[in-house]
Amino acid sequence: MATSSIDEHKSELRKAVFARRDALPAAERQAAAEAIAARPFPVAIKPGAVVSGFSPIRTEINPLPLLRRLEAAGVKLALPVVVGRGKPLVMRSYAFGDPLDAGVWGIREPRAEAPQVDPDILIVPLAAFDRSGNRIGHGAGYYDMTINRLRSLKPVIAIGIAYAVQEVAEVPVTPRDARLDLVLTERDVIDFHKA
Repeated sequence: MATSSIDEHKSELRKAVFARRDALPAAERQAAAEAIAARPFPVAIKPGAVVSGFSPIRTEINPLPLLRRLEAAGVKLALPVVVGRGKPLVMRSYAFGDPLDAGVWGIREPRAEAPQVDPDILIVPLAAFDRSGNRIGHGAGYYDMTINRLRSLKPVIAIGIAYAVQEVAEVPVTPRDARLDLVLTERDVIDFHKA
């Protein structure tokens, strides 16, 4: 499949899944985020490890309950900062209570003085995912570039977080797409190493 037709297919899937996600009542979305946070974290976290999350936008699943739980367990957190189109995200150290600025698209992000870190585990937003570990994001490729850059430096675990309704039969892929290691939904912990 040519890249342009893959991009068109991804765009169609993104629209369809966003419609399903947007249709979920707010209480159901919050319950899903809480369900994910309540489960044991599926990956062993070594002392000193950094876990990056994200600030949710629109009806994206809220990773903050999970991040709060991880921080309470002693995990160091980070949040992404967009530094420019076509560039990987920069991850900056973050703790609950730290001041945040409005970045690109109004997304809350750490201030410039927050130290830059290279996370060991990334909690990744997504539009759609399949049972092979492939994901569709918002279309700019920031997380693909970021995951690929970090994996070129060290072993990194990429964990998608989503509502179960965001699962699709198959995500079309290109060579630049970064595969996930796991996906967490309110119903499942999907480990692609066991698949």
